[in-house]
Amino acid sequence: MGKNRPMDISARTDYAVRAMLSLAAAQVDRTGPVSAEAIASRQALPKKFLEAILSDLRRSGLVTSTRGNAGGYALARPAAQISLGDVFRAVDGPLAEVRGLRPHDMTYQPPADHLPTVWVAVRASLRRVLDETTLAGVLAGELPEHVVALSSAPDAWRNR
Repeated sequence: MGKNRPMDISARTDYAVRAMLSLAAAQVDRTGPVSAEAIASRQALPKKFLEAILSDLRRSGLVTSTRGNAGGYALARPAAQISLGDVFRAVDGPLAEVRGLRPHDMTYQPPADHLPTVWVAVRASLRRVLDETTLAGVLAGELPEHVVALSSAPDAWRNR
């Protein structure tokens, strides 16, 4: 019998979002580039792992890096233009896959032939939350109405 596993938000993604929020705060405060060491210290993250994540974020065009004593990382564009979905994809790839394939590429035989529609709907739900929630919104606590509504549902915070 298999274990029930929840949708997994990896440590890599969690750390990436937290690092990006640190950089968004620095952008708002106009404090300039932030070192990986400073982010790791403030967010209690392992520095080596964070450096690998920041490298992925840089390759994805979400952050820039500056060398030298006053160097560090900064957002490549305004925090209001970077969604959580952008960050997820930069460090962990597509938002939803089924056995390593995109949901719309799945085909099944009856009676499961309509299952791809469900998998695509799951992906669309993730997109709606993650692509419509920006770093600036999270930083300011100004989340999209539908995100607040979903998190306010009576059973949203309860384990099942």
